[in-house]
Amino acid sequence: MSEDKKTTAIDLKNLKAGGFIKERGKDLFTVRLRVPGGRLPVERLKKIAEVAGKYCQGNVHLSVRQSVELINVNFKDFDAVVAELGEGDQRVASCGARVRVPTACGGCEYNPNGLVDTQKSALEVDEKLFGTPTGHHKFKVSFAGCPFDCPKSATNDVGFQGAIWPELNMDDCIGCGLCAKSCSDGAITLDDNKRPVFNPDHCTYCGDCVKVCPTEAWQAAKRGYTVRIGGKWGRYPLVGTLYATFLPEEQAVPFIAEVLAWYNEKAEGRGRVRIGDIILQEGPESLLERLRSKFPESVVEATIPPQVISTQIGTRSIPQ
Repeated sequence: MSEDKKTTAIDLKNLKAGGFIKERGKDLFTVRLRVPGGRLPVERLKKIAEVAGKYCQGNVHLSVRQSVELINVNFKDFDAVVAELGEGDQRVASCGARVRVPTACGGCEYNPNGLVDTQKSALEVDEKLFGTPTGHHKFKVSFAGCPFDCPKSATNDVGFQGAIWPELNMDDCIGCGLCAKSCSDGAITLDDNKRPVFNPDHCTYCGDCVKVCPTEAWQAAKRGYTVRIGGKWGRYPLVGTLYATFLPEEQAVPFIAEVLAWYNEKAEGRGRVRIGDIILQEGPESLLERLRSKFPESVVEATIPPQVISTQIGTRSIPQ
């Protein structure tokens, strides 16, 4: 190989790590943009559209993880694209073995089901942990504002879900029964005197009873995040399992940092491996102990390994 070819060769691995992903077309790349929580100011969106109009071939792509991707960008235009996006304070994302851009729903800001400020949490994680190398594999984080879990948080390496623990002041209850009617999980029933009876084993922490109570007899005794760890999608999906309940919102970043530290320690020498696969090999107790020492009021007493999902159910045979 000539010296010229050596010096002009494109390092695709480094480019991908920096958010520039090789496409099928010759010299064409997808440029993944950094959009934490999926929220874009209108002016920034206008700037993205302007840049896309100049350097793409007619389209952008909205990824399943809330990113905007500029497609069909010639590698010769990289510097110009980055510079012009920077004029609108838009940064390029990253890929590879590092913490990815966090996803989030709208949270409690305008969604009537939202229990926590997921947008604030996503921005904090993006600011403090985005791009942190793991050395082993990608690391995805997601925030859901309530148990409806629109972002599918349990299929992330660490997934957060807004939660309320309800508490009843019987002296303020007028026996209207609205709490029982609104509880789709059967956690609240009425006794013979039409007074609420709470069954905590059925509660999914949605807070609907608190929202509908006309006298505020139901109150949020605790509010925070339910946290699941070990999820992933792809060819061999896993559903993350419960590690913490009612984790205070302000502890999301240090909680993730502690999970990352455990992951990096346990994954050493194992190649490309996600945290869920490490937990399957190690068992969940090691991570539980690590987290319990830092977050004793939130971490659960016990949990189970990530749950394997078979995507080949219904096939007659598996190719050999």
